[in-house]
Amino acid sequence: MKAKRSVTVLAVTGIAVVSVVASVDLFSSPGSSSASEQVSGRAEMAVINSGKVLATDDKPSTQSKSAVSDAAADAVRMRNQVEAIAQQQVALQNAADQKMAAKNVARKRDEALARAARSSSEERASRDAERKKYEGTPKEVAMNLLPDHGWGQGQFSCLEKLWNKESRWKVSAANPTSSAYGIPQALPGRRMAAYGSDWRTNPVTQIKWGLDYIEATYGSPCSAWGHSQATNWY
Repeated sequence: MKAKRSVTVLAVTGIAVVSVVASVDLFSSPGSSSASEQVSGRAEMAVINSGKVLATDDKPSTQSKSAVSDAAADAVRMRNQVEAIAQQQVALQNAADQKMAAKNVARKRDEALARAARSSSEERASRDAERKKYEGTPKEVAMNLLPDHGWGQGQFSCLEKLWNKESRWKVSAANPTSSAYGIPQALPGRRMAAYGSDWRTNPVTQIKWGLDYIEATYGSPCSAWGHSQATNWY
C-alpha cells in the first residue's frame, strides 16, 4: 500500500511539476524552438528527480511537501533560465538591428553619392552639349540654336536668306542710313547689349538676340523672310 501511495503521489507531483514548468515554457519562452527544447528537457529531469525523492521515502505525507517545494524551486529556476534566454535573444536582436541600421545608412549614403555622381556627370554632359552649340561659323551656330526655339532644320534656309539680305552674316555690318548693326541688324545695335557686353564683336550674342526677335515678332524665320520679301524689311 505504501508503494502504491508513493506512486500516486509521484504521479500527482509529476503532473504538478510538468504543469508548472510547461506554463513557464508557454508564457515566458521567447518563441525559439531551441529554447523550448532546452526548457522541456530540464522540466523532464525535474519530474524524474522529484519522483526519485518520493520513491526513496516511506512517508509520503511528510516528503510530498518537500518534493512539491523542490518542484516549485525547479520551476522558478526554469523560469529564470527561460527569461535569461529571452534576454540574450533580445540583446542579440537589438545588436543585429543596430548593425543593419548602420549598414542601411551606409547603403543609402552610397546610393546618394552615386546619384550625385550621375547628376554631376549628366550636368557636365549638358554643359558640354550647350557649349558645342556655340562652336563653328555663325551659320552653324544659328542652325544649332534652331531647336531651342522649337524650329526644325527646314527653317534655316529662310534664316540664311534673311540675314544674307540684311548683313551677309557679317558681325560688323553697319547700315549707312541708320544705326542698325550686326548680323540681325538690330536697330539700334546697342539693344543687343542686353545679351552680352560683347555685342559689337561676338556673333553668338548677336544671333541669340536675332533669333529671339524673330520668334517674338514673326514666330519663325520663314515668316520673317516672307515679311521681308513683301516689305523689304523685317
